[in-house]
Amino acid sequence: EKEKTKMQKQREDELIQKIHKLVQKRDFLVDDAEVERLREQEEDKEMAEFLRIKLKPLDKVTRSPASTPAEKKAEPPPSKPTVAKAGIAIIKDCCGATQCNIM
Repeated sequence: EKEKTKMQKQREDELIQKIHKLVQKRDFLVDDAEVERLREQEEDKEMAEFLRIKLKPLDKVTRSPASTPAEKKAEPPPSKPTVAKAGIAIIKDCCGATQCNIM
């Protein structure tokens, strides 16, 4: 420490200041990334809850036709390719006739 010149001490102080600023900037970016992560996590929870509520009525729609024998007879034989009733209900409930509510 005694052997350092005035220029060396000044240069060392400048470098320490630069390091300090970089550390502060890094801390800010880390904090910002954490806030963003928490926001996205909250959005994921909200979307899961929304979908759970939206799709819950579909469980009743898809289970009730199987329990009634009259509706079972109206279904075409499995050899013919058709869109499942549940699939149509999902499309109608989610997208409506023209545009998807989720998007």
